[in-house]
Amino acid sequence: MTFLIARKSFQPLRKNLFFIAMIFLCNIHDSYAQEKQLSWDELASQYECPEWFRDAKFGIWFHWGPQSVPEQGGGWYARHMYMKDVGKQKFGKMANPYHLQTYGHPSEFGFKDVINLWKAEKFDADALIKFSKDNGAKYIVALANHHDHFDLFDSSYHPWNAVNVGPKKDIIGAFEKATRKEGLKFGVTSHDDRFLEWWKPAFGADESGEFKGVPYDGRLTKADGKGKWWEGLDPADLYGPTLENRTPEIIENIKKNWQKRHVELVTKYKPDLLYNDGFSFTYGEYGKEVARTLYNNNYNENGSVQAVMLLKRKEKGTVNEVESGGSNTLRDEPWQSEITFTDWFYKTDRHLTHNARTILEMLIEAVSKNGNLLLNIELKPDGTIPGELREIIDIVGDWLKVNGEAIYGTRPWKVYGDGKSVRGENNATENGEIRNAGDDIAEKTKQGEHYNQRTTGSPEFASDEVRFTKKGDNLYILIMNPKKGEVRIPTFGKNSVIGSGKLEKLERLDSDDKVKYKQTQEYLAITLPTINGRSYPIVLKAKFQSIKS
Repeated sequence: MTFLIARKSFQPLRKNLFFIAMIFLCNIHDSYAQEKQLSWDELASQYECPEWFRDAKFGIWFHWGPQSVPEQGGGWYARHMYMKDVGKQKFGKMANPYHLQTYGHPSEFGFKDVINLWKAEKFDADALIKFSKDNGAKYIVALANHHDHFDLFDSSYHPWNAVNVGPKKDIIGAFEKATRKEGLKFGVTSHDDRFLEWWKPAFGADESGEFKGVPYDGRLTKADGKGKWWEGLDPADLYGPTLENRTPEIIENIKKNWQKRHVELVTKYKPDLLYNDGFSFTYGEYGKEVARTLYNNNYNENGSVQAVMLLKRKEKGTVNEVESGGSNTLRDEPWQSEITFTDWFYKTDRHLTHNARTILEMLIEAVSKNGNLLLNIELKPDGTIPGELREIIDIVGDWLKVNGEAIYGTRPWKVYGDGKSVRGENNATENGEIRNAGDDIAEKTKQGEHYNQRTTGSPEFASDEVRFTKKGDNLYILIMNPKKGEVRIPTFGKNSVIGSGKLEKLERLDSDDKVKYKQTQEYLAITLPTINGRSYPIVLKAKFQSIKS
Protein backbone atom coordinates (compact mmCIF):
# COMPACT_ATOMS: atom_id res chain seq x y z
CA MET A 1 0.00 0.00 0.00
CA THR A 2 2.81 2.36 0.90
CA PHE A 3 4.61 1.42 -2.33
CA LEU A 4 1.55 2.23 -4.43
CA ILE A 5 1.11 5.62 -2.80
CA ALA A 6 4.77 6.47 -3.38
CA ARG A 7 4.53 5.36 -7.00
CA LYS A 8 1.42 7.45 -7.59
CA SER A 9 3.11 10.46 -5.94
CA PHE A 10 6.15 10.03 -8.19
CA GLN A 11 4.19 10.09 -11.46
CA PRO A 12 3.23 13.81 -11.35
CA LEU A 13 6.77 14.64 -10.31
CA ARG A 14 8.17 12.66 -13.26
CA LYS A 15 5.81 14.51 -15.62
CA ASN A 16 6.87 17.85 -14.15
CA LEU A 17 10.54 16.98 -14.56
CA PHE A 18 9.88 15.97 -18.16
CA PHE A 19 8.19 19.30 -18.94
CA ILE A 20 10.93 21.24 -17.16
CA ALA A 21 13.53 19.41 -19.23
CA MET A 22 11.64 20.14 -22.44
CA ILE A 23 11.32 23.82 -21.56
CA PHE A 24 15.05 23.93 -20.78
CA LEU A 25 15.92 22.33 -24.12
CA CYS A 26 13.56 24.69 -25.97
CA ASN A 27 15.15 27.67 -24.26
CA ILE A 28 18.58 26.45 -25.29
CA HIS A 29 17.34 26.02 -28.87
CA ASP A 30 15.66 29.47 -28.89
CA SER A 31 18.75 31.08 -27.40
CA TYR A 32 20.94 29.39 -30.00
CA ALA A 33 18.59 30.48 -32.78
CA GLN A 34 18.46 34.06 -31.54
CA GLU A 35 22.24 34.29 -31.16
CA LYS A 36 22.94 32.89 -34.61
CA GLN A 37 25.38 35.21 -36.35
CA LEU A 38 24.51 36.07 -39.93
CA SER A 39 27.07 37.12 -42.51
CA TRP A 40 27.03 40.66 -43.85
CA ASP A 41 25.75 39.47 -47.22
CA GLU A 42 22.88 37.62 -45.53
CA LEU A 43 21.98 40.69 -43.48
CA ALA A 44 22.28 43.09 -46.41
CA SER A 45 20.16 40.97 -48.74
CA GLN A 46 17.15 41.12 -46.40
CA TYR A 47 17.70 44.59 -44.97
CA GLU A 48 14.93 47.19 -44.99
CA CYS A 49 15.31 50.64 -43.49
CA PRO A 50 13.43 50.52 -40.16
CA GLU A 51 10.17 52.44 -39.80
CA TRP A 52 11.40 54.38 -36.78
CA PHE A 53 14.02 56.07 -38.94
CA ARG A 54 11.55 56.78 -41.74
CA ASP A 55 9.09 58.26 -39.24
CA ALA A 56 11.63 60.30 -37.23
CA LYS A 57 12.63 62.77 -39.98
CA PHE A 58 14.61 65.14 -37.71
CA GLY A 59 17.65 64.38 -35.59
CA ILE A 60 20.20 66.38 -33.61
CA TRP A 61 23.90 65.63 -33.85
CA PHE A 62 26.60 66.63 -31.36
CA HIS A 63 29.75 66.72 -33.51
CA TRP A 64 31.96 67.69 -30.58
CA GLY A 65 35.47 67.06 -29.36
CA PRO A 66 38.84 68.61 -28.53
CA GLN A 67 38.89 70.53 -31.82
CA SER A 68 36.18 72.73 -30.27
CA VAL A 69 38.76 74.26 -27.91
CA PRO A 70 40.52 76.66 -30.35
CA GLU A 71 38.07 79.46 -31.22
CA GLN A 72 39.42 79.92 -34.74
CA GLY A 73 40.88 77.78 -37.46
CA GLY A 74 38.10 75.72 -39.03
CA GLY A 75 36.72 72.25 -38.47
CA TRP A 76 39.98 70.49 -39.36
CA TYR A 77 42.01 72.43 -36.82
CA ALA A 78 44.05 69.43 -35.69
CA ARG A 79 45.45 69.01 -39.21
CA HIS A 80 45.65 72.63 -40.31
CA MET A 81 47.43 73.90 -37.19
CA TYR A 82 50.57 72.21 -38.61
CA MET A 83 50.19 73.72 -42.10
CA LYS A 84 51.52 77.07 -43.31
CA ASP A 85 49.66 76.57 -46.58
CA VAL A 86 46.29 74.77 -46.50
CA GLY A 87 45.92 74.78 -50.28
CA LYS A 88 42.32 74.66 -51.41
CA GLN A 89 41.07 73.98 -47.88
CA LYS A 90 40.63 77.69 -47.17
CA PHE A 91 38.33 77.09 -44.21
CA GLY A 92 41.49 76.16 -42.24
CA LYS A 93 43.68 79.13 -43.18
CA MET A 94 43.53 80.66 -39.70
CA ALA A 95 44.53 77.50 -37.81
CA ASN A 96 48.32 77.87 -37.94
CA PRO A 97 48.57 81.60 -37.17
CA TYR A 98 45.95 81.26 -34.44
CA HIS A 99 47.82 78.33 -32.91
CA LEU A 100 51.17 80.14 -32.95
CA GLN A 101 49.67 83.22 -31.31
CA THR A 102 47.54 81.36 -28.76
CA TYR A 103 49.51 78.24 -27.82
CA GLY A 104 52.99 78.49 -29.31
CA HIS A 105 54.96 76.44 -31.80
CA PRO A 106 53.61 72.95 -32.66
CA SER A 107 56.97 71.39 -31.85
CA GLU A 108 56.36 72.43 -28.24
CA PHE A 109 52.56 72.52 -28.04
CA GLY A 110 50.86 70.16 -30.43
CA PHE A 111 47.36 68.84 -30.82
CA LYS A 112 47.92 66.29 -28.05
CA ASP A 113 48.23 69.32 -25.74
CA VAL A 114 45.03 70.85 -27.14
CA ILE A 115 43.30 67.60 -26.13
CA ASN A 116 44.58 68.12 -22.58
CA LEU A 117 42.92 71.57 -22.51
CA TRP A 118 39.49 70.11 -23.28
CA LYS A 119 37.70 69.65 -19.95
CA ALA A 120 33.99 69.71 -20.92
CA GLU A 121 33.43 71.19 -17.48
CA LYS A 122 29.76 72.15 -18.03
CA PHE A 123 28.78 69.09 -20.04
CA ASP A 124 25.26 68.01 -19.06
CA ALA A 125 24.02 65.29 -21.37
CA ASP A 126 20.57 65.22 -19.75
CA ALA A 127 20.03 68.94 -20.40
CA LEU A 128 21.29 68.72 -23.98
CA ILE A 129 19.04 65.78 -24.85
CA LYS A 130 16.01 67.36 -23.20
CA PHE A 131 16.61 70.59 -25.16
CA SER A 132 16.87 68.59 -28.39
CA LYS A 133 13.72 66.59 -27.69
CA ASP A 134 11.77 69.72 -26.71
CA ASN A 135 12.69 71.20 -30.08
CA GLY A 136 11.54 68.30 -32.19
CA ALA A 137 14.46 65.88 -32.45
CA LYS A 138 13.38 62.25 -32.65
CA TYR A 139 16.89 60.79 -32.55
CA ILE A 140 20.26 61.85 -31.17
CA VAL A 141 23.66 61.25 -32.72
CA ALA A 142 27.05 61.82 -31.07
CA LEU A 143 30.54 61.85 -32.53
CA ALA A 144 32.59 58.88 -31.31
CA ASN A 145 35.84 59.99 -32.97
CA HIS A 146 36.98 62.38 -35.68
CA HIS A 147 39.84 62.36 -38.18
CA ASP A 148 42.02 63.33 -35.19
CA HIS A 149 41.98 59.68 -34.03
CA PHE A 150 40.72 60.54 -30.53
CA ASP A 151 37.97 58.35 -29.05
CA LEU A 152 35.18 59.99 -27.05
CA PHE A 153 34.20 56.73 -25.38
CA ASP A 154 35.66 54.33 -22.84
CA SER A 155 37.92 52.53 -25.29
CA SER A 156 39.79 49.40 -24.19
CA TYR A 157 41.96 49.37 -27.30
CA HIS A 158 43.02 53.00 -27.65
CA PRO A 159 44.64 54.98 -24.80
CA TRP A 160 43.92 58.36 -26.41
CA ASN A 161 40.31 58.56 -25.30
CA ALA A 162 38.14 60.99 -23.34
CA VAL A 163 38.15 58.82 -20.21
CA ASN A 164 41.97 58.85 -20.00
CA VAL A 165 42.75 62.30 -21.42
CA GLY A 166 41.04 65.69 -21.42
CA PRO A 167 37.55 65.60 -19.90
CA LYS A 168 38.14 62.27 -18.10
CA LYS A 169 34.53 61.44 -18.97
CA ASP A 170 32.79 58.81 -21.08
CA ILE A 171 31.13 61.27 -23.44
CA ILE A 172 29.38 58.64 -25.56
CA GLY A 173 28.23 56.78 -22.46
CA ALA A 174 26.68 59.93 -21.01
CA PHE A 175 24.90 60.78 -24.28
CA GLU A 176 23.63 57.21 -24.64
CA LYS A 177 22.15 57.08 -21.12
CA ALA A 178 20.50 60.50 -21.42
CA THR A 179 19.04 59.66 -24.84
CA ARG A 180 17.58 56.36 -23.68
CA LYS A 181 16.09 58.08 -20.65
CA GLU A 182 14.16 60.44 -22.95
CA GLY A 183 12.92 57.54 -25.06
CA LEU A 184 14.79 58.61 -28.21
CA LYS A 185 16.88 56.58 -30.63
CA PHE A 186 20.65 56.90 -30.28
CA GLY A 187 23.40 56.92 -32.89
CA VAL A 188 27.17 57.37 -33.12
CA THR A 189 29.48 58.56 -35.87
CA SER A 190 33.04 57.51 -36.70
CA HIS A 191 35.36 59.62 -38.89
CA ASP A 192 38.58 57.76 -38.20
CA ASP A 193 38.99 56.31 -41.66
CA ARG A 194 41.56 58.80 -42.90
CA PHE A 195 43.71 59.66 -39.87
CA LEU A 196 46.94 58.25 -41.31
CA GLU A 197 46.84 60.56 -44.33
CA TRP A 198 45.19 63.38 -42.38
CA TRP A 199 47.94 63.51 -39.74
CA LYS A 200 50.92 63.68 -42.13
CA PRO A 201 51.51 67.43 -41.50
CA ALA A 202 52.14 66.66 -37.79
CA PHE A 203 55.41 64.95 -38.80
CA GLY A 204 56.74 67.99 -40.65
CA ALA A 205 58.78 71.06 -39.67
CA ASP A 206 58.99 74.75 -40.54
CA GLU A 207 60.92 75.43 -43.72
CA SER A 208 62.14 78.84 -42.55
CA GLY A 209 62.27 81.12 -39.53
CA GLU A 210 63.24 80.63 -35.89
CA PHE A 211 62.05 77.00 -35.76
CA LYS A 212 63.39 75.96 -39.18
CA GLY A 213 63.88 72.20 -39.29
CA VAL A 214 62.57 71.59 -35.75
CA PRO A 215 60.19 68.59 -35.97
CA TYR A 216 56.59 69.01 -34.92
CA ASP A 217 55.34 66.89 -32.03
CA GLY A 218 54.16 64.08 -34.27
CA ARG A 219 57.72 62.77 -34.07
CA LEU A 220 57.85 62.64 -30.29
CA THR A 221 58.18 59.21 -28.67
CA LYS A 222 56.76 57.70 -25.52
CA ALA A 223 60.13 58.24 -23.83
CA ASP A 224 59.89 61.98 -24.51
CA GLY A 225 56.89 62.16 -22.20
CA LYS A 226 58.85 61.43 -19.03
CA GLY A 227 58.00 64.09 -16.47
CA LYS A 228 55.35 65.63 -18.77
CA TRP A 229 51.58 65.60 -18.34
CA TRP A 230 51.35 62.89 -21.00
CA GLU A 231 53.86 60.55 -19.37
CA GLY A 232 53.00 56.95 -20.20
CA LEU A 233 51.18 57.86 -23.41
CA ASP A 234 52.71 57.33 -26.84
CA PRO A 235 52.16 60.11 -29.41
CA ALA A 236 52.41 57.43 -32.11
CA ASP A 237 49.15 55.96 -30.82
CA LEU A 238 47.46 59.31 -31.58
CA TYR A 239 49.25 60.56 -34.70
CA GLY A 240 50.13 57.15 -36.13
CA PRO A 241 53.61 55.82 -36.89
CA THR A 242 56.18 58.11 -38.48
CA LEU A 243 55.98 58.12 -42.26
CA GLU A 244 59.13 56.06 -42.76
CA ASN A 245 57.87 53.37 -40.37
CA ARG A 246 54.53 52.68 -42.04
CA THR A 247 55.15 49.11 -43.07
CA PRO A 248 52.35 46.93 -44.48
CA GLU A 249 52.33 44.93 -41.24
CA ILE A 250 51.94 48.07 -39.09
CA ILE A 251 49.16 49.39 -41.32
CA GLU A 252 47.36 46.07 -41.09
CA ASN A 253 47.60 46.13 -37.29
CA ILE A 254 46.11 49.65 -37.27
CA LYS A 255 43.14 48.38 -39.27
CA LYS A 256 42.67 45.46 -36.88
CA ASN A 257 42.82 47.85 -33.94
CA TRP A 258 40.20 50.07 -35.60
CA GLN A 259 37.91 47.06 -35.89
CA LYS A 260 38.38 46.13 -32.22
CA ARG A 261 37.63 49.69 -31.09
CA HIS A 262 34.48 49.92 -33.16
CA VAL A 263 33.18 46.45 -32.38
CA GLU A 264 33.48 47.52 -28.75
CA LEU A 265 31.70 50.80 -29.54
CA VAL A 266 28.66 49.15 -31.12
CA THR A 267 28.57 46.35 -28.54
CA LYS A 268 28.98 48.43 -25.38
CA TYR A 269 26.66 51.32 -26.29
CA LYS A 270 24.20 49.44 -28.56
CA PRO A 271 23.55 52.34 -30.95
CA ASP A 272 20.51 52.35 -33.20
CA LEU A 273 22.53 54.12 -35.87
CA LEU A 274 26.15 54.15 -37.01
CA TYR A 275 27.58 56.58 -39.55
CA ASN A 276 31.02 56.00 -41.05
CA ASP A 277 32.24 59.22 -42.63
CA GLY A 278 33.42 57.61 -45.81
CA PHE A 279 32.14 56.71 -49.24
CA SER A 280 32.38 53.03 -48.39
CA PHE A 281 33.07 50.79 -45.40
CA THR A 282 36.08 51.92 -43.38
CA TYR A 283 39.07 49.74 -44.27
CA GLY A 284 36.89 47.52 -46.43
CA GLU A 285 36.14 44.20 -44.76
CA TYR A 286 37.10 45.57 -41.34
CA GLY A 287 34.37 48.18 -41.55
CA LYS A 288 31.92 45.63 -42.91
CA GLU A 289 32.59 43.42 -39.88
CA VAL A 290 31.67 46.31 -37.55
CA ALA A 291 28.43 46.82 -39.48
CA ARG A 292 27.75 43.09 -39.31
CA THR A 293 28.24 43.18 -35.53
CA LEU A 294 25.92 46.17 -35.21
CA TYR A 295 23.15 44.47 -37.19
CA ASN A 296 23.54 41.05 -35.54
CA ASN A 297 23.50 42.54 -32.05
CA ASN A 298 20.42 44.54 -32.96
CA TYR A 299 18.72 41.52 -34.50
CA ASN A 300 19.34 39.39 -31.43
CA GLU A 301 17.87 42.08 -29.21
CA ASN A 302 14.84 42.99 -31.34
CA GLY A 303 14.10 39.91 -33.42
CA SER A 304 14.73 41.95 -36.58
CA VAL A 305 17.32 44.48 -37.69
CA GLN A 306 16.14 47.86 -36.46
CA ALA A 307 19.53 49.55 -36.78
CA VAL A 308 20.75 51.94 -39.48
CA MET A 309 24.20 51.94 -41.09
CA LEU A 310 24.89 55.19 -42.96
CA LEU A 311 27.43 55.60 -45.76
CA LYS A 312 27.99 58.34 -48.33
CA ARG A 313 27.97 55.80 -51.14
CA LYS A 314 24.88 53.74 -51.89
CA GLU A 315 25.65 50.24 -50.61
CA LYS A 316 23.27 47.33 -50.19
CA GLY A 317 22.15 46.99 -46.58
CA THR A 318 22.89 50.63 -45.72
CA VAL A 319 21.23 54.03 -45.88
CA ASN A 320 22.75 56.81 -47.98
CA GLU A 321 24.11 59.95 -46.30
CA VAL A 322 24.45 63.33 -48.08
CA GLU A 323 26.87 65.78 -46.45
CA SER A 324 25.93 69.47 -46.44
CA GLY A 325 23.44 68.94 -49.23
CA GLY A 326 20.28 67.26 -50.36
CA SER A 327 18.85 65.08 -53.06
CA ASN A 328 17.91 66.53 -56.43
CA THR A 329 15.25 63.87 -56.90
CA LEU A 330 12.54 62.05 -54.99
CA ARG A 331 14.32 58.84 -54.02
CA ASP A 332 12.79 55.39 -53.77
CA GLU A 333 14.92 54.52 -50.73
CA PRO A 334 15.21 56.50 -47.47
CA TRP A 335 18.30 58.68 -47.07
CA GLN A 336 19.65 61.41 -44.80
CA SER A 337 20.96 64.95 -45.22
CA GLU A 338 23.38 66.36 -42.65
CA ILE A 339 24.14 70.05 -42.08
CA THR A 340 25.95 72.23 -39.55
CA PHE A 341 26.02 75.90 -38.62
CA THR A 342 29.63 76.78 -39.49
CA ASP A 343 32.63 74.44 -39.32
CA TRP A 344 31.29 71.26 -37.63
CA PHE A 345 33.28 72.16 -34.51
CA TYR A 346 32.54 75.36 -32.60
CA LYS A 347 34.37 78.39 -34.01
CA THR A 348 33.85 82.15 -33.70
CA ASP A 349 35.62 83.40 -36.84
CA ARG A 350 32.98 82.35 -39.39
CA HIS A 351 29.47 83.62 -40.08
CA LEU A 352 26.58 81.18 -39.69
CA THR A 353 25.82 79.08 -42.73
CA HIS A 354 22.31 78.40 -41.45
CA ASN A 355 19.48 80.15 -39.68
CA ALA A 356 16.03 78.87 -38.74
CA ARG A 357 14.71 79.50 -42.25
CA THR A 358 17.39 77.50 -44.06
CA ILE A 359 17.16 74.65 -41.56
CA LEU A 360 13.42 74.39 -42.16
CA GLU A 361 13.96 74.60 -45.91
CA MET A 362 16.52 71.78 -45.77
CA LEU A 363 14.23 69.70 -43.55
CA ILE A 364 11.22 70.13 -45.83
CA GLU A 365 13.31 69.44 -48.93
CA ALA A 366 14.62 66.22 -47.41
CA VAL A 367 11.27 64.94 -46.14
CA SER A 368 9.49 65.67 -49.43
CA LYS A 369 12.12 63.53 -51.19
CA ASN A 370 11.94 60.58 -48.76
CA GLY A 371 14.79 61.72 -46.54
CA ASN A 372 15.68 62.83 -43.02
CA LEU A 373 17.62 65.85 -41.78
CA LEU A 374 20.39 65.57 -39.17
CA LEU A 375 21.34 68.98 -37.74
CA ASN A 376 24.66 69.39 -35.95
CA ILE A 377 24.79 71.63 -32.89
CA GLU A 378 28.34 72.94 -32.45
CA LEU A 379 28.86 72.83 -28.70
CA LYS A 380 31.31 75.12 -26.96
CA PRO A 381 34.32 73.30 -25.49
CA ASP A 382 32.68 73.41 -22.04
CA GLY A 383 29.70 71.45 -23.41
CA THR A 384 27.13 74.24 -23.60
CA ILE A 385 25.12 75.43 -26.60
CA PRO A 386 26.09 78.88 -27.95
CA GLY A 387 23.29 81.38 -27.35
CA GLU A 388 22.74 82.27 -31.01
CA LEU A 389 22.35 78.59 -31.93
CA ARG A 390 19.95 78.01 -29.06
CA GLU A 391 17.73 80.83 -30.33
CA ILE A 392 17.69 79.42 -33.87
CA ILE A 393 16.86 75.89 -32.73
CA ASP A 394 14.09 77.23 -30.50
CA ILE A 395 12.47 78.76 -33.60
CA VAL A 396 12.76 75.47 -35.48
CA GLY A 397 11.23 73.69 -32.50
CA ASP A 398 8.34 76.17 -32.30
CA TRP A 399 7.61 75.65 -36.01
CA LEU A 400 7.63 71.87 -35.58
CA LYS A 401 5.26 72.05 -32.63
CA VAL A 402 2.69 73.64 -34.95
CA ASN A 403 3.53 71.98 -38.26
CA GLY A 404 5.15 68.69 -37.26
CA GLU A 405 2.08 66.82 -38.49
CA ALA A 406 3.33 67.45 -42.03
CA ILE A 407 6.81 66.15 -41.18
CA TYR A 408 6.82 63.27 -38.69
CA GLY A 409 5.57 59.90 -39.87
CA THR A 410 4.89 61.17 -43.38
CA ARG A 411 5.85 59.63 -46.69
CA PRO A 412 6.57 61.28 -50.02
CA TRP A 413 3.82 61.64 -52.59
CA LYS A 414 4.06 60.92 -56.34
CA VAL A 415 6.11 64.09 -56.86
CA TYR A 416 8.08 66.04 -54.27
CA GLY A 417 6.83 69.49 -55.18
CA ASP A 418 6.01 72.21 -57.66
CA GLY A 419 7.32 75.65 -58.49
CA LYS A 420 9.73 77.38 -60.80
CA SER A 421 12.77 75.36 -59.74
CA VAL A 422 10.88 72.05 -60.00
CA ARG A 423 9.66 72.96 -63.48
CA GLY A 424 13.15 74.07 -64.49
CA GLU A 425 12.20 77.70 -65.04
CA ASN A 426 15.23 78.96 -63.11
CA ASN A 427 18.48 77.60 -61.73
CA ALA A 428 17.49 74.84 -59.31
CA THR A 429 20.98 74.34 -57.87
CA GLU A 430 22.08 76.71 -55.12
CA ASN A 431 25.64 75.79 -54.22
CA GLY A 432 25.80 77.94 -51.09
CA GLU A 433 29.04 78.21 -49.14
CA ILE A 434 31.37 75.24 -49.06
CA ARG A 435 32.47 73.92 -45.67
CA ASN A 436 35.19 71.45 -44.67
CA ALA A 437 35.33 69.83 -48.09
CA GLY A 438 38.37 68.11 -49.53
CA ASP A 439 40.41 69.02 -52.58
CA ASP A 440 37.86 67.30 -54.80
CA ILE A 441 35.12 69.76 -53.82
CA ALA A 442 34.68 71.10 -57.37
CA GLU A 443 34.00 67.64 -58.72
CA LYS A 444 31.65 66.77 -55.85
CA THR A 445 29.71 69.97 -56.35
CA LYS A 446 29.25 69.15 -60.04
CA GLN A 447 27.64 65.88 -59.00
CA GLY A 448 24.87 68.00 -57.57
CA GLU A 449 24.14 66.52 -54.15
CA HIS A 450 26.97 66.65 -51.63
CA TYR A 451 27.63 70.29 -50.64
CA ASN A 452 24.65 71.74 -52.53
CA GLN A 453 22.89 72.89 -49.35
CA ARG A 454 20.76 76.00 -49.13
CA THR A 455 22.50 78.53 -46.91
CA THR A 456 21.94 82.04 -45.58
CA GLY A 457 23.56 83.24 -48.81
CA SER A 458 21.22 81.34 -51.13
CA PRO A 459 18.64 83.26 -53.22
CA GLU A 460 15.09 83.20 -51.92
CA PHE A 461 12.66 80.61 -53.17
CA ALA A 462 10.04 81.93 -55.56
CA SER A 463 6.67 82.54 -53.90
CA ASP A 464 5.08 79.60 -55.79
CA GLU A 465 7.66 77.07 -54.57
CA VAL A 466 5.86 74.24 -52.74
CA ARG A 467 6.74 70.80 -51.42
CA PHE A 468 4.47 67.84 -50.67
CA THR A 469 4.26 65.16 -48.00
CA LYS A 470 1.57 62.59 -47.32
CA LYS A 471 0.09 60.74 -44.35
CA GLY A 472 -2.99 58.57 -44.65
CA ASP A 473 -5.66 60.42 -46.64
CA ASN A 474 -4.04 63.79 -46.05
CA LEU A 475 -1.71 65.54 -48.45
CA TYR A 476 0.37 68.40 -47.03
CA ILE A 477 1.30 71.40 -49.15
CA LEU A 478 4.29 73.26 -47.71
CA ILE A 479 4.68 76.76 -49.16
CA MET A 480 8.39 77.52 -48.86
CA ASN A 481 8.40 81.33 -49.16
CA PRO A 482 4.81 82.52 -48.72
CA LYS A 483 3.88 86.02 -49.82
CA LYS A 484 0.59 87.89 -50.08
CA GLY A 485 -1.40 87.04 -53.16
CA GLU A 486 -2.26 84.03 -55.24
CA VAL A 487 -0.16 80.87 -55.38
CA ARG A 488 -0.86 78.67 -58.41
CA ILE A 489 0.04 74.98 -58.28
CA PRO A 490 -0.31 73.25 -61.69
CA THR A 491 0.19 69.83 -60.05
CA PHE A 492 -3.35 70.03 -58.67
CA GLY A 493 -5.11 71.22 -61.78
CA LYS A 494 -8.05 69.01 -62.73
CA ASN A 495 -6.33 68.17 -66.01
CA SER A 496 -2.97 67.38 -64.37
CA VAL A 497 -1.49 64.10 -65.56
CA ILE A 498 -0.39 63.43 -61.99
CA GLY A 499 -4.02 62.97 -61.03
CA SER A 500 -4.67 64.34 -57.56
CA GLY A 501 -8.45 64.41 -57.96
CA LYS A 502 -10.98 66.99 -56.80
CA LEU A 503 -10.03 69.07 -53.77
CA GLU A 504 -12.56 68.64 -50.97
CA LYS A 505 -10.93 70.39 -48.02
CA LEU A 506 -8.01 72.76 -47.40
CA GLU A 507 -6.86 74.18 -44.07
CA ARG A 508 -3.81 75.79 -42.51
CA LEU A 509 -2.05 74.05 -39.65
CA ASP A 510 -1.04 77.34 -38.02
CA SER A 511 -4.39 79.11 -38.22
CA ASP A 512 -8.13 78.53 -37.96
CA ASP A 513 -8.75 81.12 -40.69
CA LYS A 514 -10.53 79.81 -43.73
CA VAL A 515 -8.29 79.27 -46.75
CA LYS A 516 -9.53 80.75 -50.02
CA TYR A 517 -8.86 78.62 -53.08
CA LYS A 518 -10.17 77.59 -56.47
CA GLN A 519 -9.35 74.51 -58.50
CA THR A 520 -9.39 74.99 -62.24
CA GLN A 521 -8.51 72.63 -65.05
CA GLU A 522 -4.98 74.08 -65.14
CA TYR A 523 -4.07 74.68 -61.50
CA LEU A 524 -5.05 75.04 -57.88
CA ALA A 525 -5.02 78.71 -56.88
CA ILE A 526 -4.57 79.53 -53.18
CA THR A 527 -5.02 83.09 -51.92
CA LEU A 528 -2.68 84.02 -49.06
CA PRO A 529 -3.47 86.91 -46.73
CA THR A 530 -1.09 89.73 -45.82
CA ILE A 531 2.16 88.41 -44.38
CA ASN A 532 4.36 90.70 -42.31
CA GLY A 533 7.93 90.48 -43.55
CA ARG A 534 9.34 87.13 -44.61
CA SER A 535 7.32 84.26 -43.24
CA TYR A 536 8.56 80.82 -42.39
CA PRO A 537 7.03 78.04 -44.51
CA ILE A 538 3.26 77.71 -44.23
CA VAL A 539 1.63 74.28 -44.22
CA LEU A 540 -1.76 73.48 -45.74
CA LYS A 541 -3.51 70.17 -45.12
CA ALA A 542 -5.49 69.03 -48.14
CA LYS A 543 -8.00 66.26 -48.77
CA PHE A 544 -8.70 65.24 -52.34
CA GLN A 545 -11.51 63.07 -53.57
CA SER A 546 -9.16 60.43 -54.90
CA ILE A 547 -5.70 61.10 -53.53
CA LYS A 548 -3.35 58.25 -54.28
CA SER A 549 0.14 57.58 -53.01
